[in-house]
Amino acid sequence: MGPAPAGAQHRAAAGDPEVMELALEDTCQEGKKEYSKKCTLVGSPVESLLQPVKLSQAELYKEPTNEELNRLRETESLFHSSLLRLQVEELLKEVRLSEKKKERIDAFLREVNQRVLKVPSTPKTQLTDQTWLPAGVRVPLHQVPYTVKGSFCFLPPAQVTVVGSYLLRTCVRPDVNVDMAVTMPKELLQDKDGLNQRYFRKRALYLAQLAHHLGQDPFFGSVRFSYTNGCHLKPSLLLRPHGKDERLVTVRLHPCPPPDFFRPCRLLPSKNNVRSAWYRGQSPPGDGSPEPPTPHYNTWVLQDMALESHVQLLSTVLGSALGLKDGVALLKVWLRQRELDKGLGGFSGFLVSMLVAFLVSTRKIHTTMSGYQVLRSVLQFLATTDLTVNGISLCLSSDPSLPALADFHQAFSVVFLDSSGCLNLCADVTASTYHQVQHEARLSMALLDSRADDGFQFLLMTPKPMIRAFDHVLHLHPLSRLQAACHRLKLWPELQDLGGDYVSAALGSLTTLLEQGLGSRLHLLAHSRPPVLEWDISQDPPKHRDSGTLTLGLLLRPEGLTSVLELGPEANQPEAADFRQFWGFRSELRRFQDGAIREAVVWEADSMAQKRLIPHQVVTHLLALHADIPDTCVHYVGGLLDALIQSPKEASNTKGHMVVSQSGELVMVPNVEAILEDFAILGEGLVQAVEARSERWTV
Repeated sequence: MGPAPAGAQHRAAAGDPEVMELALEDTCQEGKKEYSKKCTLVGSPVESLLQPVKLSQAELYKEPTNEELNRLRETESLFHSSLLRLQVEELLKEVRLSEKKKERIDAFLREVNQRVLKVPSTPKTQLTDQTWLPAGVRVPLHQVPYTVKGSFCFLPPAQVTVVGSYLLRTCVRPDVNVDMAVTMPKELLQDKDGLNQRYFRKRALYLAQLAHHLGQDPFFGSVRFSYTNGCHLKPSLLLRPHGKDERLVTVRLHPCPPPDFFRPCRLLPSKNNVRSAWYRGQSPPGDGSPEPPTPHYNTWVLQDMALESHVQLLSTVLGSALGLKDGVALLKVWLRQRELDKGLGGFSGFLVSMLVAFLVSTRKIHTTMSGYQVLRSVLQFLATTDLTVNGISLCLSSDPSLPALADFHQAFSVVFLDSSGCLNLCADVTASTYHQVQHEARLSMALLDSRADDGFQFLLMTPKPMIRAFDHVLHLHPLSRLQAACHRLKLWPELQDLGGDYVSAALGSLTTLLEQGLGSRLHLLAHSRPPVLEWDISQDPPKHRDSGTLTLGLLLRPEGLTSVLELGPEANQPEAADFRQFWGFRSELRRFQDGAIREAVVWEADSMAQKRLIPHQVVTHLLALHADIPDTCVHYVGGLLDALIQSPKEASNTKGHMVVSQSGELVMVPNVEAILEDFAILGEGLVQAVEARSERWTV
């Protein structure tokens, strides 16, 4: 082919701005001819623009294909509208990883694998002899008590494998985390390492040696410690690339024992693996009483053993089913917007992935379903199934030696067993968190069934933190007061099981206490613990009191909220003693109009605004009485608008005046200036009330 003719070159120059302006001044017909000529040129500037598709008369009015009919039918029956379908598809495009980023992440993972396998060994020493540790790294674990039996030496890992959502292609942006299981060799562990935190001490020392050598490698831009799902006994090592890719991905290294190293029968929820004599420093009682079980401690060991088996299960179920993977991604977005997946005990993306696998095994979800269908099915299951009462299991074995679901319900609040039948996947999830998940699932299903135009926006695009979801919110600070609460509530077995985490140990008792005290006033009580931030490898791990503030949210019922009376049993009933013990000095005998003499509690409240804040009195009284938490440590947020409702006297009383219309009817002509003045006064009062209240409870 030769060079283009001069006329063609001149026409190609019409793509310049000056030529385009001249073209607009031509007649409509000339413009059309010029446009048609440009479209035929090869290498024209408008070639990159979208051009209209020319269809013949037959093609324009041909019958839709079966695929198009199925898509229209599916849109009408499942998505309610084409708009919702487009919104879901666009959201999935936004949260998925692009192929270019996957290639860069894969290259980084290969380098991490090679460098981890080259970390040198260390000589064998006792667990308490940690003088071999370099000066620039600290053990990422609180070693309390410090004395423990056993020996340790670092050996290169047996294997390093990628586990988690990245391998399954279900991870979502913007925070891309890749979990890698670092299998410790058998020579490093002993049979009794499951006792008295020996395994967790070796796990932490193993991480410290990895952190020291990887931290000196210039290939990594950041090497830091963090806690795995907020569990302080299970730290992990975070690795990030160097340079412009620092925010591309975060690789989390999880040391784990070889598969089947520990016998599962020793890690059942009824077994004890933390001896009281070692943890409390006291000799066991001589009355022959058994050691308290340590179900959470046992579960954390089992979790490390099951990392690879869980990935294999999810890989088998999800496989090439793109709809299931899209559903898991949508569920993760749903959880993230409601902050339900944060901190210890959160309902994580791993849990919803395993829940999808369970629903597939029970044929409530089919592998051919779309992501939206999977989302609806899981939300419907969560809204109608209470795992705090009736647990579920992925185990198909009929082995009589395996514990029953009832045994797990005695040890845990929420029960969801994996395929082994020994590990409760929801061991760290509290009843309050699961009930909050249930509540949000019900609201989401009602929103989807309502076919609202903005349903997608509220469901998956709008953040819903606790301050927006609950009527009243209270913050407990400082968290060190919960240590005294554990002693007051006699929670020594819980502290022994949780490795001294007094926040987690006291949380269940506090929520139960407040639920009982608020009674019919309360619809839902939930809690939120901020996730522990990562820290430098040269620093000591953060303490329990450094995890910020424990936040409790109260969703109240309008019925009975303003009642000033807590009516108890009659004085001669056996329950009267329990009522007096629960309410303390607030309980008193009262004679009622029907002649009955009952125990009762009367709250001080004169105005309606004070009655709406009766839950504040209930909370502060019960926490001080039973948990030794003074009211100065309870920062209560509620009734912020009451100050505005109580002060309408500053606003203008002249809202308008009555006039007679032409038809003889009385109509009101509004006083616009007075109304605007009222809004200005209310706005200033609202800002002042919020600022004054914030100074009292912001920590």
